[in-house]
Formats: sequence, structure tokens, C-alpha cells
Amino acid sequence: MNDTVTLLTRRADLAPSSADRDARTVEVIWSTGAPVRRRDMAGQYIERLSLASAAVDLSRLQGASVLDAHRQSAVRDVLGSVQSASVDGQRGTALIRFSSRPEVEPLWQDVLSGILRHVSVGYSVEEWAETTENGARVLTVVRWTPHEISLVPTPADPGAHIRMETDMPDTITPAPPETQTRAAINAEIRSIARIAGLDQFWIDGQIDAAADADTARRAAFEALASRSAPTIRTEQVRVEMGESQDDPALRARQMGEALYARINPRHDLSEPARRYAYATPVEMAKELLTLRGESTMALSPASLVTRALHTTSDFPVILGNTVGRVLRDAYQAAPSGIRRLGRQTSARDFRSVNKIMLGEAPLLEKLNEHGEIKAGTMAEAREAYKIETWAKKIGITRQVLVNDDLGAFSDLARRMGQGAAETEARILVTLLEANSGNGPTLSDTKALFHVDHGNKAGTGAVISDATLSAARLALRTQKGIDGRIIRVTPKNLLVPPALETVAEKWLATIAPATAADVNPFSGAMSLVVEPRLSSATRWYVTADPGEIDGLEFAYLSGNEGPQVESRSGWDVDGVEIRVILDFGAGFIDHRGWFQNAGA
Repeated sequence: MNDTVTLLTRRADLAPSSADRDARTVEVIWSTGAPVRRRDMAGQYIERLSLASAAVDLSRLQGASVLDAHRQSAVRDVLGSVQSASVDGQRGTALIRFSSRPEVEPLWQDVLSGILRHVSVGYSVEEWAETTENGARVLTVVRWTPHEISLVPTPADPGAHIRMETDMPDTITPAPPETQTRAAINAEIRSIARIAGLDQFWIDGQIDAAADADTARRAAFEALASRSAPTIRTEQVRVEMGESQDDPALRARQMGEALYARINPRHDLSEPARRYAYATPVEMAKELLTLRGESTMALSPASLVTRALHTTSDFPVILGNTVGRVLRDAYQAAPSGIRRLGRQTSARDFRSVNKIMLGEAPLLEKLNEHGEIKAGTMAEAREAYKIETWAKKIGITRQVLVNDDLGAFSDLARRMGQGAAETEARILVTLLEANSGNGPTLSDTKALFHVDHGNKAGTGAVISDATLSAARLALRTQKGIDGRIIRVTPKNLLVPPALETVAEKWLATIAPATAADVNPFSGAMSLVVEPRLSSATRWYVTADPGEIDGLEFAYLSGNEGPQVESRSGWDVDGVEIRVILDFGAGFIDHRGWFQNAGA
């Protein structure tokens, strides 16, 4: 099983003159250990690579892939392989061989012609040593592992050298200043300034002082260490810094997305999260510990998970992210008939949600001979309900994580999502069936379904042509607050499962043989079945919630649907996940609902 690691990268130069055309090989200098400015959670720092033999583990680099700009998404990204690699305390060198595939041939020709000259090494860090120089934080990598070498378009290592001859000595000794031409030294000073992002003023100062190349390099490093401006690298290097994934929140999201993709194969995994596509929870725990400087040597899978749970907050976040995704999928897919008949809104806080209903607009009156326009008034009514919090806590055990049992993991999250949807549906049904089935008491002190409201059948009866006609007529002739008939269009027929077949027959589309056989309700209403209704005979006809106020449900603003929070378990040997739902519902008006008690 391969470890998933986060690769940092360094840029250096390719040595085209050391190429062997027949063997398709070339020697490269993949690192000189030059300082590179990076950023972590504590701010900016200067990174140095130790090139001592004891500091660099070359076991992964021997035989490693040569990649196209660090891409690892497909086999076509592999351009060749590393034949041999070494470090001598001053630089890292390697012999790489290019593939003979047709698509690689143009790149090989560009290498031979000197057009492609630069390489970069991808590596992971096992141990850092932190110091301070000239007020700048310096992190020296004292134990690290190169993983691959890539061809790249832009160099970023100011101290890198191009290997021009195959027989160069192992130790590069710069020519003394007196043997170099002034023009060559000035050209190198300009090159150092361009790579380090230094201005013309700095270049002129070095040339006027007759500095040699080594002196200019030291001056460039001191300028980098003391300069406060954060942007000293090219845009490509800034992207490279982002690839270090030092932000715990970003790393947690990527790992959580990768776990979710294993549970839901239909999910299109984003490119940053693809590196964790096949990582297990144990492997993720190991990487988190390594990146935080924790030793993972000789730790069992169970110990890795335990230590990750108790020494870093990232691991519970990863699991909470995955549970949240699966939970919301199940929550949205869970069927709820009565929810379709209400209108969704949001509330800013937990105080009562007061809904004011305005009456009908006053009718226009004919102007009298004096042209006087009379003032009109609108009546109003008020209903209220409030948001309440519903919650449950579940635990994901350490055994599930160690065993990589994603089946149990996803099943638990899926059931919690279905439970949240079930909670909402039961709240709505309980509200509808309050007061022995007559609904909640409204502000006029009468139940939702009341004879005075004109929305309740006087005698319960089964669904038929006559009873559906009566229900439709009752809604069509509803009067507003001012006593005038308002526009209410019957839209839905709500029934319990026991009446589903009967309702389907009355709403079915048929080809009548005679006019008497025409079904007047065909296509006129939609059937809604709610299995949570307690009465097997009671049925309802409702208007479209977008046309008239009726049932309304609300979430706390910004917390629509169930919210997931996670932490290392205290009561559970693993991770505790709590699901919170801020939800409330109420009836705003009675005029869009009709009830028949059935028979």
C-alpha cells in the first residue's frame, strides 16, 4: 500500500550538453539547496534544503518517474525515469532517461537543442530545524525524501548551475573573479537579480562596486531575507507554494472530499483532492501527523488513528466533512409528501416569526365631479410561529476508522440524513393533525379547519366526484379578510397511503366513450401521499403554496437543512458527530387548505 504524501517542489536547470542521443539520457542538477521563500500558518519563512548525504533519502528517487510539470493525473504525464541520483553536500544530481514514445519525442528534441533546460524536484519533508537570521524565520529541511523530477518552464533556484559538460568534476569551483570578464560577471549579476526579483537600483549598486558573482549571490540572499514585501517570486512559484497544502482547513476539505468520493463514486473528484483518492483514514491520519512534525515510526494503524484524534483537530474535521456530504445527500433524497405543500423561508433568530396578512386591495371608485380621490384602507391579520433546535449526537468508533469500514461509515451518515428529513416531516404532520385532526389554533381562536373558515366538510365522505367538487368549490369561493371572494386554485390532493389507489383513480386520465364518462379532475390536481398521516380516511385539498399563504416552514438564516459538527470523542472511542437542525413551522392562513374527515 503506497503512502500518500504532500510534495513540495524546487526548480533547477537541465544540462543539455550532457545528453547521450543514443541512450536518450541526460544529466541534471535537481537542487543546489538555495533558499526559497514560502508561507505557512505562522507567516513567511525562508526554506533551505540540506544536501548532506545523511539528510536526503534517495530510495524513492532511484527509478522514480520524470514528469511533465509535476502532473500525476495520467500515464501520459510520465516522460521518462530516473536512472541514478546522488547528493554531495552542495547539490543533487541525477541521470534521467526519456521515453521513446512518439508524444515524448518533441520534448526530447527540445532538450537536445537547449530549449527545455529547467527541472524541478518534488519532495516530502520529514524533519525541520528552525532558526532566525536577520529577523527572518529560516526553516532548514534536515531530513527529506525526493519523489520525482519534472521538466518545468521556469527556473526558481537562484544558486542553480547548468551542467554544460558530461565530464564536469563532482565539485563545482567558480572561476576566480580575475579570470572572468567583467561583461560575463555583469550578465550573471543581472540574471541573479531577475530570478530574485531585485530592481535595477540593486543591479547598478553591485556593478558599481565591481562585485563578483559569489558576492552578488550573497547580497541577493541578504536582500531576500531582509525585504518585507511578500511577492518576490513569479506567479508560477506562488502556485507552487499553494501546492504545499500547509493550510489545515484546505487539506481537511480535500481529504474529506476524497473519502466522500470513495463512498459516492458518482462524485467528480476535484484535482487538488485527487491525491487522496485511494487513501484510507489510517493513511490520512499518518500524513496529518507527519506534516505537524509528529513521529509516526513504528506506530500501528490503531495508534496512528488515536494520536491523530488527540493531537490534531484536522482529523475530526475531515470525518465531519465526509459525514456532512453523505448526510445532506440522504436528507435531500428522503421523500416527504407534506413538505411539498408548504413554502420555505428563513428566520434571523429564535424569536417568534410574526406573519402579517394584508387584506384585499380596496376597489377603485369613480371620481366625482370635483375630482376627489378617496383614501382606501387594507385590513390585516397576524399569525406567528418560531424556530426551535433539534439535535442528535452519534459516534464513529476508532475500530471503524482503523478497518477502513466505509460501508458502516456511510450507512450511519445516510441514516442520520434520513432521520433529519423524517424529523421535519413529523413536525409538519403533527402541526397539521393538532386538535384531534382540526389543525392548530389560529389567531382568531378557531382551529385551522373549522366550519366558520369554510374549509371543512360538514360530513366526512370518501373521495368521489361529488366530494372533490365540494372541496374545489369551497376553495374557489373563499373570502379574504375584507369579506370579498379571493382567487384560490385547488392544486393538490393530499391523502394517506390507504387512499392512494382510490385517489389515483379519480385523478387518472382516461379516454371516455361518452361525455358522461369524462373525468373532470383528470390533470386538474396533483396527488401527494404522506405516509405519516395518522388517519386512514382523512384527506385534504390544497392550493399552490406560491399562490396563497398556508403552511410555512423556516430554517435559521445561514443554517438551511441539518448542520454537522465534529470533535474527537470523549464519550466514544473515536469521533463524535452531532447533527443540529434549526427548524420551525406554522400555518399563516386557512384559506388555501380544505379537509374532509373521510368515511
